[in-house]
Amino acid sequence: MNMRQIAPALPAILCLAGPGASAADREAPPRLVLQITVDALRGDLPTRYAGALGDGGFRYLMGQGIHYANAHYRHANSETIVGHTSLATGTVPAAHGMVGNVWFDREQGRLVYNIEDARYRLLTAGADVDAKTEIDPTQKAAKVDGRSPDAILTSTFSDELAVHYAGRSRIFGVSVKDRGAVSMAGHAGKAFWFSKSIGQFVTSDYYYDRYPDWVDAWNAGNPVAAYAGKSWELTHPAADYLFGDADDRAYETDFPGFGRTFPHAYGTADDKYFTTRLTLSPAGDELTLDFAKALIVNEQLGQDAVPDYLAISFSSTDYVGHIFGASSLESEDNLVRLDRTLAALFAFVDEKVGLQNTLIVLSADHGQPEVPGHLHELGIQEAAYFDTDALDKTPAISALKQEFGLGEALIKAFFQPYLYLDRELIREKGLDQAAVEQAVAEELEKFDGIAAAVSASALRSGGLPDTLLMRSILRNFHPKRSGDVILVFEPNVFINDFDGMSVASTHGSPWRYDTFVPVMFAGDGLEPRTVSRPVTPYDIAPTLAARLGVKPPSGAIGEPLPEVLGEASE
Repeated sequence: MNMRQIAPALPAILCLAGPGASAADREAPPRLVLQITVDALRGDLPTRYAGALGDGGFRYLMGQGIHYANAHYRHANSETIVGHTSLATGTVPAAHGMVGNVWFDREQGRLVYNIEDARYRLLTAGADVDAKTEIDPTQKAAKVDGRSPDAILTSTFSDELAVHYAGRSRIFGVSVKDRGAVSMAGHAGKAFWFSKSIGQFVTSDYYYDRYPDWVDAWNAGNPVAAYAGKSWELTHPAADYLFGDADDRAYETDFPGFGRTFPHAYGTADDKYFTTRLTLSPAGDELTLDFAKALIVNEQLGQDAVPDYLAISFSSTDYVGHIFGASSLESEDNLVRLDRTLAALFAFVDEKVGLQNTLIVLSADHGQPEVPGHLHELGIQEAAYFDTDALDKTPAISALKQEFGLGEALIKAFFQPYLYLDRELIREKGLDQAAVEQAVAEELEKFDGIAAAVSASALRSGGLPDTLLMRSILRNFHPKRSGDVILVFEPNVFINDFDGMSVASTHGSPWRYDTFVPVMFAGDGLEPRTVSRPVTPYDIAPTLAARLGVKPPSGAIGEPLPEVLGEASE
């Protein structure tokens, strides 16, 4: 029985801020594991904007939970699917296989989207990616509407939970992004994501033959319609924000009908970009919360002694960061609105399950860089955008092609950070693949803005210097999916081309601004504290496994965090 059943009149904030339970109270596993991933939440952002936040969201996590303030990923390609799967599996992409949002599939001869799967089609007709309005180039790479977790090569924590409890644990992943939901739900759970094409939460027949009645009811209620004709307004007066006097800067993306300044109009319900604008704002997270609340109630999560698992990935921080940058009024207000969304979620979970019966963990899939234009304003001139069009056209590459006797394009495909060479052409010319890779890598390293270009052959052979950068690249390397040459740009240099649309910033590097994320645990009787020693997000899955007494995911390399387990840290 939770505190709300004992004392219904007790204010929610008292329950949120209550003292930790005794060690004896924590012997039983929590009824619900609530894993929250905030897409692109750089580790400093909650504390940077803490003055504008309320009491029940981030302040609850940081003040009444365990805040690991020095958490970094240790792989090179800090992208959405890479980080989400690392959180779910407790291991690096070299093991779990999700090396990028997109990679080149040599059997199919094309770029593939990380979770596309022709065997498992969407349950809703017309819910596939609309190529005419989709702004995410990674999603546009998919050639089929099917989705599944099959490309994840190791087990997830949620998989192990399902195995341990013989399938009795209820396991779900929810996100605006399909990859955010599918990766966290694992192979054994159920995943739902938002279709911008139809403005509904959908899934594939990997998970269901037909939608549960409550999903049909939620979609039939058309919650997106409530945003039609409205705008994203500032929560507080502009003067209360760090960036209150910087609402209109030329380097921000002027998305059609959305603009660079508040208020940002959503448009009418029949506008082709209406649902896209919702995802470029806090509205995307609000819709995700609304769907998750319906799921908690209808799937009866946390209502018995068998632990359940719900992963919620909030995507708006990532989209807002791409369009406006981390240091913008939009990003600042988005965090304020996300804070309110989190507070509403925690209060709801407290009412339905009890926070003392719930283990909450919040982290991010990656951080985000600063916009070069903003850094230039501060006198930091090294920041820049990188033009990939020149990669196959420079005199250096032209000279290489002449040296090897290649008249055709040497580069088969490029999708950050992977460059794929035309292996068939190389074989036809009787050339050594490793030699060509190395020659291309050496030439690319001469480009301004490229910190390292590493050949796949060198990664396979171990012929690399033992540096932090090379180790991070190796942790991201899978021989069947990674490119023939892996590029790492200099700090604060990145590609800002989203398939023809220029954005303000793009993550995806091994540098600390892209690897830095929060790790916060709360609920479950945890004693509050802040921990400054280095940890990694790979530690989360093994920690959850240890707390619930299940075996760790198959490829996990992280270590259980002693503070969460009620043990003294070393």
